[in-house]
Amino acid sequence: MIQVRGGNKGWNEGHVVVAPDKFKGSLTAPEVAAHLAAGLRQARPDIPVVTVPVADGGDGTVDAMVAAGYAGLQTAVTGPVGNRVVASFAMKGESAVIELAEASGLRRLPDQPTSATALAATSAGTGDLIRTAVLGGARRVVLGLGGSACTDGGAGMLTALGARLLDADGRVLPPGGAALQRLETIDLTGMMRVPVVVASDVDNPLLGARGAAAVYGPQKGAGTAEVAELERGLARFAEVARRELGHDVADRPGAGAAGGVGFAALAFLGANIRPGIEIILEQVDFDATLAGARLVLTGEGSLDEQTLHGKAPIGVARAAAKAEVPVLAVSGRRLIERSELRPYGIADAYALTDIEPDPEVCMSNAGDLLEQLATRIAADHLDRELSR
Repeated sequence: MIQVRGGNKGWNEGHVVVAPDKFKGSLTAPEVAAHLAAGLRQARPDIPVVTVPVADGGDGTVDAMVAAGYAGLQTAVTGPVGNRVVASFAMKGESAVIELAEASGLRRLPDQPTSATALAATSAGTGDLIRTAVLGGARRVVLGLGGSACTDGGAGMLTALGARLLDADGRVLPPGGAALQRLETIDLTGMMRVPVVVASDVDNPLLGARGAAAVYGPQKGAGTAEVAELERGLARFAEVARRELGHDVADRPGAGAAGGVGFAALAFLGANIRPGIEIILEQVDFDATLAGARLVLTGEGSLDEQTLHGKAPIGVARAAAKAEVPVLAVSGRRLIERSELRPYGIADAYALTDIEPDPEVCMSNAGDLLEQLATRIAADHLDRELSR
């Protein structure tokens, strides 16, 4: 077993920071953090434990921010197919954190996605959340993209903020990406504007083989014909936007995020797109939490190839490396070798499947298993202090 030490820090110094993402389908990030902390405290009650649940901008971002001290607020908004849903967002001072999936996500569909919902789904609820936050005093919005049900290029979000998307006869277009094929004019005179930072790890452009419709449309119920229709709608939206705004962002990395909501944020709200975990760590002042720490525990439901492409555990490890604090990872399952994680600053990795081989039991009993895993981690990496 690898013994972890942090740079110039003494082995007997400081606290343990517990900073996991959610275990999707099982536990939220705050729940994962609480169970890991409980196991550590049971094993080593003499060592302070600080929990900092994290997220990468997708599902669970609002939960993580509320756990970090933001106020959790709720409001009724337009769901992805016009259904009313109650969506949450987080605020602290003049900063709001909004999660697209809360208002416009696949989980907000009343039923399973279909070809019809793929064509008509809207991001309007995300715009409703932004409007509510701004009217409530927000002067800066962090917008997490992920898990969307829509492929409307963010048109619905813009209409909720006051823009008008019109056809050749001056009529307002109905919701959804397919209707954008008839777009002729975009009227921005009544649109609310606010500085936006987009939290997303997606680097897809708006159009083409790697674009929003081709890559993500099938996940939202689109077949071959619907993907082609959505592609035409997004292409028309990009063409009219270029004409109206005088600049083109359709090829920018991240424009295809969340069914093209990244495009609307870039083109119409002047947004910057940054890795979600970096933004979230800034929002929770993670660097301050690391000061004097002896160890960081991070993780997510599955440690796999996707983890290595900037997911939450890698972002946490990068931040900890700057502070010379060693990092361990926990997960429900681990599909990559520990050696693949070490170049990213993760010294060792543990999984629930290490102690319970049945994946269904891991899902249903994740909390208790995490506490057992934390006890094992304490024995492997903290109890050694007693013999020093």
